[in-house]
Amino acid sequence: MNVSLILIIIMGALFAAGVYAMLERSLTRVLIGFLLLGNAANLFLLVVMGAPGVAPFYGSADDPAEFSDPLPQALTLTAIVITFAVSAFLLALIYRSWQLGQADTVEDDEADLAVRDRMAEDEEAMEQEITDEDDDATTDFVGDQTSPITVLHSRDFDALRDDAPTDRPGGDR
Repeated sequence: MNVSLILIIIMGALFAAGVYAMLERSLTRVLIGFLLLGNAANLFLLVVMGAPGVAPFYGSADDPAEFSDPLPQALTLTAIVITFAVSAFLLALIYRSWQLGQADTVEDDEADLAVRDRMAEDEEAMEQEITDEDDDATTDFVGDQTSPITVLHSRDFDALRDDAPTDRPGGDR
């Protein structure tokens, strides 16, 4: 097996485990899943970097093909910093959750349950509203009476100028 293939398999396993862990209700598992995703992203950038080479600032510029690409290295450092910052935030969130409720699981409250029930009712109501006439219409505004846009003709501008207030101090002149 090639080293790149092994790295790709490990990267895929880390992505899968990270996504699976983030789908849990426990904040600790969400943190672990996020760390796995961050490491998988770093491994992905390592695979994308390709063959290692000489640092771009080292040596002479005779053969630029020998140089390594510095962009994946910079992206990896950026990903490490972002993962560290979000991990610190999640740790603070987990600590505060533990202080308040002695648990790190996220539970549904009354508002979440009400929104979930309302979504099911809205879906049923929308399914009942669709008729065969609605399928033929290309727009919601079929007639001129219900159209939100009014087309003004040149004769309508004179009427607008007469009734329009002015900004001038002292009234109209």
